[in-house]
Amino acid sequence: MIPSKPEHLSYKEKREFIALKNELSQVISGNFSANDINDFREDMAKGLDLMINPYDSYGIAEMLLTMKTALLFAQSVDPDHHILLAIGLYPLLKYGATDIIKIKDKWGEDIAGLLTGLESVDRFSNKNNQVNQENFRGLILSLADDIRVIIIMIVRNLALMRSINNHPDIDWVRSVAFEANFLYAQLAHRLGLYKIKSELEDLSLKYSNREIYTQIAKKLNATKRERDAYIKSFITPLKEKLDRAGLNFEIKGRTKSISSIWNKMKKQKVDLPGIYDLFAIRVIIDTPLEKEKSDCWLAYSILADMYTANPARMRDWITIPKSNGYESLHATVMGPDSKWVEVQFRTKRMDLVAEKGLAAHWRYKGVKSDSTDQWMNNIRDILETAEGGPMQLMKDIKMDVYGKEVFAFTPKGDLFRLPAGASVLDFAFLIHSNVGAHCTGAVINGQHRRISHKISNGDTVEILTSNSQSPKKDWLNIVVSSKARNKIKQTLNEDLLRKADLGKELLARRAKNRKIEFDEAFLMKFIARQGYKHANDFFADMADGKIDPGKFLNSYLEETKPKPDNTKVSAGEYQMHEPENDDRKHEILKIGEKSISGLSYKFAKCCNPIYGDEVFGFIASDGTVKIHRKNCPNATHLSNRYPYRMIKTVWSGIQGDMLPATLKITGKDDIGILANITSVISKEYGVNMRNISVDSNDGMFQGMLVITVSDSKKLSSLIKKLSTVKGVKQIQRV
Repeated sequence: MIPSKPEHLSYKEKREFIALKNELSQVISGNFSANDINDFREDMAKGLDLMINPYDSYGIAEMLLTMKTALLFAQSVDPDHHILLAIGLYPLLKYGATDIIKIKDKWGEDIAGLLTGLESVDRFSNKNNQVNQENFRGLILSLADDIRVIIIMIVRNLALMRSINNHPDIDWVRSVAFEANFLYAQLAHRLGLYKIKSELEDLSLKYSNREIYTQIAKKLNATKRERDAYIKSFITPLKEKLDRAGLNFEIKGRTKSISSIWNKMKKQKVDLPGIYDLFAIRVIIDTPLEKEKSDCWLAYSILADMYTANPARMRDWITIPKSNGYESLHATVMGPDSKWVEVQFRTKRMDLVAEKGLAAHWRYKGVKSDSTDQWMNNIRDILETAEGGPMQLMKDIKMDVYGKEVFAFTPKGDLFRLPAGASVLDFAFLIHSNVGAHCTGAVINGQHRRISHKISNGDTVEILTSNSQSPKKDWLNIVVSSKARNKIKQTLNEDLLRKADLGKELLARRAKNRKIEFDEAFLMKFIARQGYKHANDFFADMADGKIDPGKFLNSYLEETKPKPDNTKVSAGEYQMHEPENDDRKHEILKIGEKSISGLSYKFAKCCNPIYGDEVFGFIASDGTVKIHRKNCPNATHLSNRYPYRMIKTVWSGIQGDMLPATLKITGKDDIGILANITSVISKEYGVNMRNISVDSNDGMFQGMLVITVSDSKKLSSLIKKLSTVKGVKQIQRV
């Protein structure tokens, strides 16, 4: 499948590369034609010639990692022809040996699409950037475009984790382990890749807390002989009775993963001997599809006749499978020597799905799983209104991944799956966002219940709605599902913006009647002094009547009343000097060659400079210095005509007031795009929206957005975030 000997690698790495190649060739021998293999060899040979350095910035041999990923995918998930080609071709795309157009022509649209997804992921993935929300959000969105890209990245992450045991950069290793545990292990769990999920969690614990990992591993090794003997004594009589029942089966015994044991030790606050279910027995039955359920329950009944079952630990995922396709019947019984033993019953088909996840489920069913679409939509819902950085994003994903589930019916008999602890309100939002937003309660099993009532397994739920109902802030304390939480937040934000616009309009009308012109920067500062962290909250309260606009204007006028000043100085008479006392230590500008005091300045309205912009000063006829951006449209005219009135001006390094900036936005005129844009702005700390005007034509829109912002860095950050809004084509400052 690949050239026999890549150049530049060490002798040991070359031997490992060849061994991986031979093993992979055996695994995929039935999936690739001779022509495909020859074409692939040629492409790889060209790519290897272009690779001057075979190692990435952390010293990882990329071709070795590619081979490990391909082999691991073929063994642990599926020897899929397109996916394995995409894994192998990606380094060639990355290092410029080929491009997407050539790949599309030679290998087809599907492989080109996979490679585009991997390329997009690579742009955002940054192992040392745990706190960069935009990179993290971009990474997840890239993964969410094609579920196969998610699986490739999960497997690649495991291949990487296996390769960094003795890596010298400990901080980087811990960073990789962090991402593996909090992102890829959770995604693997949700996709049913349980073996990969367990190994990722074990390796993550090993790299982040090697001492605990080693202690548990040593204790498990020390008790292995005793544990194996107990498993044998438990299995032997069970085998005999299952044989007599005429079942065709095999039985496996396994010890639970180290990370799972450590989590139980922490949760139960006991040492290793106190964990009562260190191992599990798995009974895998070979039976036709139509007899799967009956044979599993028959095997369970035989076990229950032999040992006392714990009904509280019974788990039936055969009648209603998990959302990732997992099917199994779990029972915990009191075995010999009064030890609790977990026994799992499943068929060969169920075991394949449990071992290889949704990939096996699709292959067996022949169609894409509906539950996968539901999960992918849920991931996108989390991303739409996520706040608080990547840790919160991870937490929201984790809640939906690991939470136990309850099942409830609509009056028509449709079955819905919810996280444990879900309320009537969660159920309503699961049906539809509008149903959730107008929910007033429910009729459950014939009885009226409040929106906070918890759903139980098997409930029949009829949602009650009213057009006068709308989401409240305290609803966030009622719901547990990320979808409901995010939709409530989104609606509350939209309501706040709507009220804020009404409040701004009310204040503007009153100010116009009294012929008052606002200094926008001072207005924002004055609002902050009223105890408001965000101006939108202030304007919303004004719309609700909590703030009297007339009284507020009186206070504003009092604050802006000019103070008597008997030391007016013209620009011509002004002398530059060092101040005896640094009375202007809080000024945001330094004007002239030295720090000065007594010279007033204003920000020019023609270009609206903000903190961080490259600026210059222009001395007006009244002695005031007008501050312009260096790329101001009037800059050339002023410097040519009045060079003697130009004055050097720089920022002092102390951030100043909120200043206005205007953005021009163009994009597709989609439903809700304006709400999405304003939602992004409302969440941005240190940015307030002042005005927005939009024109649309032939499915496109063009808008002018006026905001107040404290510095150019915040403005640049906002522009980047607005650029990610779906439908936005271009943003520029004007």
